[in-house]
Amino acid sequence: MEKTIITSGKTIDLAIEAALSQLGLDRDSVSVQVLQQAKAGFLGFGAQPAKVQVTYEAPDPVPEAPKVALSSASRSKPKAAAPVKKPEPKPEAPKAEAPKAEPVKAEPKPEKPKAPKAEKKPEAPKQPKAPKEHKESKAPKAPAAPKEYTPAEPGSTEEKIEVFIKGLLEHMDSKAVPHCWKADANTYKVDLVGDDLGYLIGRRGDTLDAIQHLANYTVNRDVDGHIRINVDAECYREKREDSLRRYARKKAQQVLKARRRTTLEPMNAYERHVIHAALQEMDNITTHSTGVEPNRRVVIEYVR
Repeated sequence: MEKTIITSGKTIDLAIEAALSQLGLDRDSVSVQVLQQAKAGFLGFGAQPAKVQVTYEAPDPVPEAPKVALSSASRSKPKAAAPVKKPEPKPEAPKAEAPKAEPVKAEPKPEKPKAPKAEKKPEAPKQPKAPKEHKESKAPKAPAAPKEYTPAEPGSTEEKIEVFIKGLLEHMDSKAVPHCWKADANTYKVDLVGDDLGYLIGRRGDTLDAIQHLANYTVNRDVDGHIRINVDAECYREKREDSLRRYARKKAQQVLKARRRTTLEPMNAYERHVIHAALQEMDNITTHSTGVEPNRRVVIEYVR
């Protein structure tokens, strides 16, 4: 009889090899039907593996032997065992009672004169205890109210930024919505709002940086002058800055204690700027960058 299995892989050949290794057959013993071609995706998102359906011949199953029916004698109920008689208890012989000894009367002792009882002093009235103050239970913090965004005016730079980023997110199969506003003369900020924004942020904000870079490159070709676009999601930029400042101070304290320089992990230009700014006013500490992008690092050094 014929059976089929479906396997996947980065390419069609890899999917076929996976099926052959699973079945333990060679290529001539099976027939292959391609169900889906492999797709590379955009920026690493939306990639799809190749899928194939492999058909092969399998031996027919062996029919099971019929079960033998039990005879009526074997189905008969077992006979009940005869009840066992319990032995009757023997009557105990009466025990002989020992003669009781007569009690000996003791002579009465002369009574001692009792001392007069001291008069009890009246007890002072107990003062009532002050009632315990009830601690006020802390009310639970109310959830933060969602931000309200002003719709972008038609034909404005804010609208151009929102339209570009929205189209980019649609290619990434994301339902997040961009909201843009002008922060100062040449800076525009964008918040991505929606569910499951973690994959739009990426590892250490790599995907968020890529979206920001593409927005800056594309929008600046259609506007007068040069503008700067900052893209954020779930306040990631602010949280990352706080984390980098704490990390920089911790490493600086280690350098002061050991009086030896230390080199931090590779960072992008924005994160290196946060490190330099956090330590620029610290005594006996200086910082500089070394290496070539994308492996450029910050060096924290002790100085007298």
